Amino acid sequence: MKMEQKKTSTFSNGLIWFGAGVSIAEIMTGTYLAPLGMGKGLLAILIGHGIGCVLLFLAGLMGARTGKSSMETAGMSFGNKGNILFAILNVLQLVGWTGIMIYDGALAANGLWDIGEMVWAILIGALIVVWLLIGLTRLGKLNTVAMIALFGLTIVITVLSFSSLRFQDTWVDPGETISFGAAVELSVAMPLSWFPLISDYTREAKKPFAATMASSVTYGLVSSWMFLIGMVATIHLGTGDIAGIILRAGRGIAGLATAGLAIVVLSTVTTTFMDAYSAGVSALSISKKISSKLFAIVVTGIGTLGAVFLPMDDITDFLYLIGSVFAPMIAVMLADHYILKWDSSDLTANILSFICWLIGFGLYRWLLHVDTPIGSTLPDMLITMIVTVLLKWLPRRSIVEKNAAA
Repeated sequence: MKMEQKKTSTFSNGLIWFGAGVSIAEIMTGTYLAPLGMGKGLLAILIGHGIGCVLLFLAGLMGARTGKSSMETAGMSFGNKGNILFAILNVLQLVGWTGIMIYDGALAANGLWDIGEMVWAILIGALIVVWLLIGLTRLGKLNTVAMIALFGLTIVITVLSFSSLRFQDTWVDPGETISFGAAVELSVAMPLSWFPLISDYTREAKKPFAATMASSVTYGLVSSWMFLIGMVATIHLGTGDIAGIILRAGRGIAGLATAGLAIVVLSTVTTTFMDAYSAGVSALSISKKISSKLFAIVVTGIGTLGAVFLPMDDITDFLYLIGSVFAPMIAVMLADHYILKWDSSDLTANILSFICWLIGFGLYRWLLHVDTPIGSTLPDMLITMIVTVLLKWLPRRSIVEKNAAA
């Protein structure tokens, strides 16, 4: 008798995305918004995450209701072989994210306990492998304990970040400038980077709608929180680095370095686990012969090597590249699934979908040079969805009308 696959609860999905949101990369990205000041910076964070997480919810709901992974849902628009291109691109960006996260974690950990960045990178990589070996559906109580600890430790870092807060800006690097639209786009870019992953987790949910809502809302709130920590610390302490926050704001507090070290390592592991895990799931869309768990472990190894040997300090161009590839992809999928009600899973490749995606890709790259108050992602996705509906719906309507006339 075949055993029914264990499903994840709404609570466990929320925990997973809490862990995704508590990230050094999110804090570091928040530091780029400091030149805007507190008022405009906070508004950019809220607008960007609002846009990003509504779209994240719609993307995750597709996988939750169909029981398909993110790259399998891409096949519903681009064909059962057409989605291989996006699976390959997704694996590549996840390898990049794995390396970036381990690099940032090792850098911050070494700032608190100097035993060498290489040593920290290897230790963090090893812990991610342990998480992968335990597996998504069996993390259960371990993940609950980890998230409770992470929540408590994050409160400590938050208090330290805001400890010098005044009701006016006290520090902004005059050499750094950013427009409001660019700040919104950076805030959208973080949830956007999870678009090609969210269905890998919501597809396992017992309650599809509730789990997807819990995932997107939890991530949005926590990610905004991390952005705010980075921005406030940069404005008022002159640093957005966790080690720098602790060393400057928490001098003389016993045990604080240990608490900071714990949040650095734990947040890096829980977030990077998702990148490596989804790389394995995406690999299955390339070939069913691949072992997803083994592939995820290999990705962790490659990411660890990248963290040791490659510089990964500025990730803004990387975020924009992800946006230009996956924002139009998701736009085509949303138009097909929610408006046109089309499913191209039985096709090898849907050429019209690829034409719409290429238009969206080019449009996104152009919009990066246009300063809009809502960034590039939302205009790009709206226009791409309109193009998709027009290119697919009008020809079909014409055919139906001709058949009716005949």
